Amino acid sequence: MALESASLLKVGLVLLLAALVLPSVSACNGGFYERMINDFCLAKFRFDMAGLDPGLWCSWPHTTEIYEGLTNCTYQVALRVDCFWPNQVVDRFFMQVHRVYFHDCALTGRLLHDPPIGILAPFIAVPVLITLLMTALVVWRSKRTEGVL
Repeated sequence: MALESASLLKVGLVLLLAALVLPSVSACNGGFYERMINDFCLAKFRFDMAGLDPGLWCSWPHTTEIYEGLTNCTYQVALRVDCFWPNQVVDRFFMQVHRVYFHDCALTGRLLHDPPIGILAPFIAVPVLITLLMTALVVWRSKRTEGVL
């Protein structure tokens, strides 16, 4: 019986600790956090991106500072409102930001452009020369009739 009461006492202590600890762990109000990052972080991000030419939105060197500022802002707001970071609210937030601002960007984040002419020229010239050479060889071989009966 003493063993059962000790076990019951341990269970009671665990439940009491859980009742004291869980409210502080789950103190994050997701709706409030979402409003805060929209009001503070997204507003500044929109302002900064509006100052940048839309043609440069996919250029990582031009947007890295703005994007890092947005990331840091969401982290700082999470700390202030007792939320974990990253969380589902932040994930949805960044997915929306990417849908609006970076939907046309390449996966690598670099602007798409033609390679330099020094690289492009051999890839064009070599197949053209081989085609001309093979055509000349076929014509030359077809004009030679020796050994053909």
